[in-house]
Amino acid sequence: RAVICADGASRGNPGQAAIGATIKDEQGRLIASISQGIGRTTNNQAEYRAIIAALEEAIRLGAEQVDINSDSQLVVRQISGEYRVKKAALKPLYQQVKQLQSLLKGSTINHIPRQQNTEADKLANIALR
Repeated sequence: RAVICADGASRGNPGQAAIGATIKDEQGRLIASISQGIGRTTNNQAEYRAIIAALEEAIRLGAEQVDINSDSQLVVRQISGEYRVKKAALKPLYQQVKQLQSLLKGSTINHIPRQQNTEADKLANIALR
């Protein structure tokens, strides 16, 4: 089981954007981290892309169960099925998350307060510089 904390950041909306994520084991030990610029995009697209990158890495590392944590209430509610994905630009990203989740034995997605997502936020902001 892997625990992901993911965050996307954008300077302007749309604007220069970056993603950050941590992947930890069940004991809270860091397995991998992601910090990269992704070009010009919206904040919500960056949030999705952070989750996608973290899922891809977790799967590559052999995770079969993944708990995803994000401070983006919109993205969490869309992925969990609580909200419909209305924006055309988000639909392929949503589909990509769903496809990656289907490769796992199980996954959860949880909304966490921003102050509980500081590591991923810091990684995204480092990549924005």
